[in-house]
Amino acid sequence: MKEFNTLDDFDFRDKTVLLRVDINCPLDRESLIITNDSRIRKIAPTVTELSSKSAKLVILAHQSRKGKWDFIPLQQHAEALARYTRREVRFVPDIIGNPAQAAIRSMQPGEIILLDNVRNLDCETEKKSMQDHSQSELVKALAPLADYYICDAFGAAHRSQCSLVGFQARLPSAAGRLMAKELYALRSVFDEPRRPSTFILGGAKFGDSSPMIDHVLGTGKADRVILVGLAGNAFIKAMGVDLGSASEAALKEEFTDANLQAAKQMLQKYGPRILLPQDIAVEKDGERVEVPIGDLPYSEPALDIGKASMEKFCKVIQCSGTCFMSGPAGMYEKVGFGEGTKALMLAMIDSGGQAVIGGGHTVGAADLFDLTDRFSYVSTAGGALETYLLGKPLPAVEALKHSCRCL
Repeated sequence: MKEFNTLDDFDFRDKTVLLRVDINCPLDRESLIITNDSRIRKIAPTVTELSSKSAKLVILAHQSRKGKWDFIPLQQHAEALARYTRREVRFVPDIIGNPAQAAIRSMQPGEIILLDNVRNLDCETEKKSMQDHSQSELVKALAPLADYYICDAFGAAHRSQCSLVGFQARLPSAAGRLMAKELYALRSVFDEPRRPSTFILGGAKFGDSSPMIDHVLGTGKADRVILVGLAGNAFIKAMGVDLGSASEAALKEEFTDANLQAAKQMLQKYGPRILLPQDIAVEKDGERVEVPIGDLPYSEPALDIGKASMEKFCKVIQCSGTCFMSGPAGMYEKVGFGEGTKALMLAMIDSGGQAVIGGGHTVGAADLFDLTDRFSYVSTAGGALETYLLGKPLPAVEALKHSCRCL
């Protein structure tokens, strides 16, 4: 029995369709202009398909949240979406008021409108269940105007918010093409991986590293885990190595006693299945300098893994049937310190197995190195991906499953 509906399960001709997408984009702080519209590009196929099927398409989306500097209306998002779909996308500066409802009622088949930032509504960010959200002002206002609800917002699927879980209790619902693609790709990595399966975890955060390692190694979803970035540095410290004050300052915010103890437990529990860097790269007098772990502490902060680590990790990756990378190996944006991240990515691509990357910074690195199109799959999700990696349910997906069973 299928878990959720897809676009193949309904006839959308002349029907009004509510489509929730995740087009939350990074902005330039001064001009507030979108600097990376990859999330808009990703949802363009779903929008194009629904419009081609003569749906009256009403798009719901958010940008940042109230109180943040990048909380803005969605006018330029509509303009970018119009470029990628080669269709008119009309921006409506309203969500549930008379202007929005009038715009929806007057739509013709094939037309597309994008309502304003859904997080203008306080009900959107309230933490409630699907049933409670189904009684919100947003759902009460828009559900009677629609025939179907489509969720294509995998990047926000970890949030139990009104526009993500409320409509599934009221309308026949389905996953959009991007949502379905993300789920199928991640399941191929987690549930049916080609062996051996190697996970590379890095980036600038490591608080969730221990539970993530425990989940993927404990359940057998991964055969080994490579740690780079701050996660790698943190686990090296957990082994009793003094990194130096500069490197440890970068760890200070998350490196609590609890996290240190959890890292030690993971090293004791899984031993050689957790692979750590053998050397780091630092900047000294404007030059890249590589420092073996045995020569630590060092006065400068670690900005990348060193060549010995690259060689060690690449050998493992090239022998893997499945590789998944979440988080770069270092400060890839800094000239001279993207070597580790690029080397690991090239090894994944050259392995000939499943090569999947995920997370905003990882995808940003792949874009910088012009490698994005060479991976088996690229996920732009952040929080949703972390939730999935931890083996936790995704509220938006669970709501789609409910709709499939009950409506």
